Amino acid sequence: MIQGTGSNVGKSLITAGLCRAFVRQGLSVAPFKPQNMSNNAAVARDGGEIGRAQALQAQACGLAPETRMNPILLKPEAGHKAQLIVNGHVIGRYSAREYHKLKPQMLDHAKQAYCALAAKVDLVLIEGAGSPAEVNLRAGDIANMGFAEAVDAPVLLVADIHRGGIIASVVGTHLLLDPSEQERLIGYIINQFRGDISLFTPACDIMQQHTGMPCLGIVPYFEAATHLPAEDAMEVKTRCNAGAKLKIAVPRLARIANFDDLDPLISEPMVDVQIIAPGTPLPRDADLIILPGSKDTLSDLYFLRAQGWDIDIRAHVRHGGAVLGICAGYQMLGEMLYDPERLEGSIAEIEGLGLLRLSTTMAGMKHLNERSGHDRLSGGVVRGYEMHLGVTTGADCTNPMLYIDETPFGARSANGLVMGCYLHGLFADEHFRGHILKTLNLDFRQKIVYRQQVEDTLDALANHLEAHMDLERLLPH
Repeated sequence: MIQGTGSNVGKSLITAGLCRAFVRQGLSVAPFKPQNMSNNAAVARDGGEIGRAQALQAQACGLAPETRMNPILLKPEAGHKAQLIVNGHVIGRYSAREYHKLKPQMLDHAKQAYCALAAKVDLVLIEGAGSPAEVNLRAGDIANMGFAEAVDAPVLLVADIHRGGIIASVVGTHLLLDPSEQERLIGYIINQFRGDISLFTPACDIMQQHTGMPCLGIVPYFEAATHLPAEDAMEVKTRCNAGAKLKIAVPRLARIANFDDLDPLISEPMVDVQIIAPGTPLPRDADLIILPGSKDTLSDLYFLRAQGWDIDIRAHVRHGGAVLGICAGYQMLGEMLYDPERLEGSIAEIEGLGLLRLSTTMAGMKHLNERSGHDRLSGGVVRGYEMHLGVTTGADCTNPMLYIDETPFGARSANGLVMGCYLHGLFADEHFRGHILKTLNLDFRQKIVYRQQVEDTLDALANHLEAHMDLERLLPH
């Protein structure tokens, strides 16, 4: 099990790299995270949803993602609640206190999923969440040491030197654990190191004196990590390229979700993707505004208006600018949004931006499907997935953006400036991405094959960890 001294220390990335490294050694490997909290999710092959990080780790293992790789997924919502997804499917919305009472049941679900997965492979790499030193939450823990003890897993501790206080974080984490938990720690690694490693050697000696743990690697900063999908909204990436020919603006919604849709565009060297922070106007010189996914569409539309972004978007369109909405962003472009059963949040209805002649009603089961088709104008292939509540209808749906299985999908405005659809991941296909960039007057010649770029980066990450970690000491003999 890979645990960390805190959140965002690189557990997900280290786990993905180890998955690829051990697969290359001839082992069958699977990733697992008992409990995850993220609004960046992926559709599994068995029809449910899991955290994006586990989908990437599955790819590193050469496997299709499946729900038992992440049996418990929490998706934060407005009102200090979270949507609880168990084995890929929503079972309700709970406050932190309400969820805490459910943890014994959740541990049973997690153990069952883990055992089924472990029976199929040589090695399961389990990713923790947050820090095991959050001892105030230790009772009922299913994310870190509670799960490690439940399945008798040894633990590797990851610490991020970039965050500072590295000695205190490693020694303090060890100090706060129970003796039985301390015995599970086989060692630690220092992540994101920059500088002269020889100057850090005394720190390793100090940490071993206080904890008895060996250092199993000092991992230098891995710059190519920006080519891999991020899991946490804190890691939403941007690319400010001084030589860029095209500017894309993306308002950072309060509950932004599935933001890895942007990664293929961020990878384009001639494209400047700007994630616009709340309180900041959308740039007037943007060539394209993308409205991204959201975990709570109606609340985020209210949030968007509070920033004045609705005014910026309408002005952008009046001056001939293009707008693309993906999933929740597509719903926001319509005339009305209804949530009579308050499936997403506390708002029952809200007026949309009115840029597409359509309306959306949140009802029924969540749509979770892998889909493929083609762009109506260019004929370019698109592949991706649906992950949304709601049914969208209206006049502009007769002018679709895509065809999925030869069925109209999404919508375009009559002047072609505004478009949207429910398909996540559509920019990963270079032909469709190229068409969109060409319509924005970018001379698109160099085609980045994004999916291959991710594969190459996983290989480079495995090489990186093999060079800087003692992988042999991680495996039982």
